[in-house]
Amino acid sequence: MDGKYNQTPREIVKELDKYIIGQDAAKKAIAVALRNRYRRLKLDAVMQQEVTPKNILMIGPTGVGKTELARRLALLVEAPFVKVEATKFTEVGYVGRDVESMVRDLVENAIQIVEKQKRSEVYSKAYEQALQRLAKALKPGIKKAKPQSKEADSWQTMFKNMGMPLPGEMEEEVSEEVTTEIAKERIEIIEQLRKGLLDNREVTIQVEEKQGSPLGAGGNNEQMMMLQSAFESFTPKKKIKRTLKVADAIGILVQEETDKLVNKDDISLEALKIAEMNGIIFIDEIDKITSKSQHTGEVSREGVQRDILPIVEGSQVSTKYGSIQTDHILFIASGAFHVSKPSDLIPELQGRFPIRVELNDLTEDDFVKILTEPNNALLKQYIALLGTEDVHITFTQEAIRRMAKIATQVNEETDNIGARRLHTIMEKLLEDLLFEASEIPGNQITITENYVDEKLAHIVENKDLRRYIL
Repeated sequence: MDGKYNQTPREIVKELDKYIIGQDAAKKAIAVALRNRYRRLKLDAVMQQEVTPKNILMIGPTGVGKTELARRLALLVEAPFVKVEATKFTEVGYVGRDVESMVRDLVENAIQIVEKQKRSEVYSKAYEQALQRLAKALKPGIKKAKPQSKEADSWQTMFKNMGMPLPGEMEEEVSEEVTTEIAKERIEIIEQLRKGLLDNREVTIQVEEKQGSPLGAGGNNEQMMMLQSAFESFTPKKKIKRTLKVADAIGILVQEETDKLVNKDDISLEALKIAEMNGIIFIDEIDKITSKSQHTGEVSREGVQRDILPIVEGSQVSTKYGSIQTDHILFIASGAFHVSKPSDLIPELQGRFPIRVELNDLTEDDFVKILTEPNNALLKQYIALLGTEDVHITFTQEAIRRMAKIATQVNEETDNIGARRLHTIMEKLLEDLLFEASEIPGNQITITENYVDEKLAHIVENKDLRRYIL
């Protein structure tokens, strides 16, 4: 993980610029926070424990890039990342999600990251073992059943009648004789499997049955999840026979062989460590839990703040993989703060977000850049989508400028939803074309300013239409 942090703040901002337009102050603060993590790793162990992340509070309207900044930051270093909405939590004693669940979600994300890494490390070996199993299924040996005692036979009958899988020591013992000819054929089959020559052939294999939870849907309840996990560990896995295509069988067998090769305990330990040291928790809508945002009959918002406080300060949280300390998790909170202001948060929580950055409203020029410049720019997305139907579209600069102007105008005269306005405008603009594209392959279409006005001008001018359509 150290290497991925070894980027200068300027390099981090440059990476963020590929996906997010403007918001230079926020990018700078985030880049410094990330670089400080790298700097902390260079300190001695005692000093490392003393240096805690400087949490960030981002202030700005919806749709200006707050969430995307945090998400891209996590992707940049492959750090565990979770986004939560402060309004989903309830004060202790009320029914709803408890604040500790955000840390458990972070650990789950860390488990996925580590598991993916560990699985990639053993993939080659798992693939070879899967081919061996498949070759054995395609060319079985000569089976010879061993005689069983009457006692074992009676136990077998009882388990079968109960619909339970047989314990390993009571399964029918079968020896397999592999002749030189069979061994040679299996080698040839493995070579054919590698080349994909048998992908469409059907094969019957024995695989582990995927069992549903006998406890039903536990939702996000941590106790139910831990109980379910314990139940699965005690329940013997049942083998079933499935007939499917070789290509699908390889995928299933590789999965099973990978499960055997990766150590779940090692994954849990490493995941807890990277969640503690590198985790990022993004708390959205934090302005909605201030006292000023509270309405009659709602759960105490200040109570939710007091529940969040110990987690942000640093505390131990129990998860089904083990306990995790939250001292070095980076917390990024955000809110529009239209009704309330940051000072309406309880003082203790304010003090835990020392870095404040304000994100600006997007201008017409910003919208032009958002439409064209980022790696995942909206225009590029729609050009690619229609390209799959062999319909090739281009946009004139005047058309792009006109769309940006409409987005700015509608945001000013209705609710300001930032860059999300461009999504509604693009969908309405290309609605007919997206509907007809499959019937007009091979066409080259240029979207001009006149085309934009023809599709959108009457909606923009009509306040009622504008309110409900754009």
